[in-house]
Amino acid sequence: MLSDRSDAGAVDRAGASDIPTAIVPWSDHPDREAFSATVADRVEASGAKGVVLAGFMRILSPAFVDRFPRRVINVHPSLLPAFPGAHAVQNALEHGVTTTGVTVHFVDEQVDHGPIITQVPVPVEPGDDVATLHARIRVQEHRVYPRVVEAFVEGRLVVEGRRVRWR
Repeated sequence: MLSDRSDAGAVDRAGASDIPTAIVPWSDHPDREAFSATVADRVEASGAKGVVLAGFMRILSPAFVDRFPRRVINVHPSLLPAFPGAHAVQNALEHGVTTTGVTVHFVDEQVDHGPIITQVPVPVEPGDDVATLHARIRVQEHRVYPRVVEAFVEGRLVVEGRRVRWR
């Protein structure tokens, strides 16, 4: 398990489960390319065959993606391609949508753009604010992401152009 923050909850959970952890602080690097290269080196040194991003609010460089083609997945709190980026839930509320959701996708060189693996809709309720809506989205993220990760690890996801087929 690798994080850019030592205070991330996943660090504690991994440690409690005897999962090796590594911290790669963003502040130790002059730019995104250097940070991404260090992360890629650490991933390769661990022997990992793929990368599962969760709560990792950093944009990795194209060189990172090139080192792990179709081997990096991410979860995002919107129905992409709507509302990419760090403020997806706020953007959905500002646009007055009645449905948003969760997207799990392969990472490519662009932000929140890669081939979509699966999506789950989440209704926007009257009176929702960022916190309440994001809480309901997280419930769906926690439900769907483990199933996608399992399929990813088992090699059951096949990318054909921009489409992903489950085997």
